[in-house]
Amino acid sequence: MRKFFLILSAALFGAFSLAQEFITIGSGSTTGVYFPVATGMAKLVNDAGVGLRVNARSTGGSIANINAIAAGEFEMALAQNDIAYYAYQGCCITAFDGKPVKGIRALAALYPEVVHIVARQDAGIRTVADLKGKRVVVGDVGSGTEQNARQILEAYGLRFEDLGQVIRVSPNQGSQLLQDKRADAFFFTAGLGASALQTAAITTPITLVAVDLSKVQAVAKKYPFYVGFNIPGGTYKGVDVTTPTVAVQAMLIASEKLSADTVYKFMKAVFGNQEAFKKIHPNLERFFSLQKAVKGLPIPLHPGAERFYKEIGVLK
Repeated sequence: MRKFFLILSAALFGAFSLAQEFITIGSGSTTGVYFPVATGMAKLVNDAGVGLRVNARSTGGSIANINAIAAGEFEMALAQNDIAYYAYQGCCITAFDGKPVKGIRALAALYPEVVHIVARQDAGIRTVADLKGKRVVVGDVGSGTEQNARQILEAYGLRFEDLGQVIRVSPNQGSQLLQDKRADAFFFTAGLGASALQTAAITTPITLVAVDLSKVQAVAKKYPFYVGFNIPGGTYKGVDVTTPTVAVQAMLIASEKLSADTVYKFMKAVFGNQEAFKKIHPNLERFFSLQKAVKGLPIPLHPGAERFYKEIGVLK
């Protein structure tokens, strides 16, 4: 009898496992905004009981995530809209130039990702031009931040070679290097209030370096995703003035290999309850709307997402 129950239990467990479809969402550093947003979405789906089991994975960021989708390692990911465009078109940056990734699809635009340039107050950095000769964290390997850093410097007539030292580490490590006076500044493209930025402001007297949109517009024909953005004074400890800079957009993407039904179930579980979704993170509360979610997407919309948006009346 005991053997019978063991066999029956194993069979039931096997059936349950087969009934579940597993999705991994690539996110970013645990001290950024991608990771808590991805884990929050995973929880909404898992709690919904729609036959999907979702987990979030911490990664290097946008480029790493897109490459992982292409390799079949992730089914979904968060990525900057500019990086998604470069990947799909196979252009503009070394990672994708001549190597298009056509298997990615859009699910939603989420919130602005702001280019932060954080400098120690005693480093003598007041403008982007002052970064010349300095020790600068330009972002993690495989991050969109690294590409933004390169492009912002280009707008000011600088290259990585003009920096005193180019440091590629995670935002958390960048904050620590700033505190230890082993770096003079660091770039981080992230939603407002990312914990690595908050930590830097709490542990080190900092200044935020302004980015002149008119300078960036000179290279915007090549990199057309930058928009002006003001970081409100008081967002970070010790920075009471508004800092003009530029931003791109965070978006949720998926593999084209996911079925329309799977994506539809995911979308309904995540975005169907807007109150619960926006509670995941203040950037979603402040910036996200279903109407904006489908605006200006740089890659094709997944059919499952299209079905969801049509059902709720956002798309016709």
